[in-house]
Amino acid sequence: MTDTVFGKIIRGEIPSHKVYEDEHVLAFLDINPLSRGHMLVVPKEPAETLDQLSDAAAAAVGRVLPRLCRAVIAATGVRHYNVLQNNGAPAHQAVPHVHFHIIPKPTSHEGLGIGWPLTTLEGKDGANLAQAIAAAIR
Repeated sequence: MTDTVFGKIIRGEIPSHKVYEDEHVLAFLDINPLSRGHMLVVPKEPAETLDQLSDAAAAAVGRVLPRLCRAVIAATGVRHYNVLQNNGAPAHQAVPHVHFHIIPKPTSHEGLGIGWPLTTLEGKDGANLAQAIAAAIR
């Protein structure tokens, strides 16, 4: 994995507005927020996508996400929010280091906007796909 802006922030080479830090996780405010309180939660372990992250690093992020969401609600007064995680440039990942966005949604015009192009899942296709995914779990 190449060095990223998040690696530089983790090492303190680039300043950030830190919100939370422990041995495994760093959370800081996004410098181009979609809304007030938009935060990034970054594992300190270098991994480009979630599937490359160790179980231990993923668990460390998972343990702090609820606390950080509660803190954003308390600090902004906004009860609605999105937690977003993208994997790969085609999936809108801008920095090739695993990170989660906590994005408050104060109004219909602020925060994250999403298009959701629905398709259908037929019974037999669904059963076959579920079986294939289940068989691939390691």
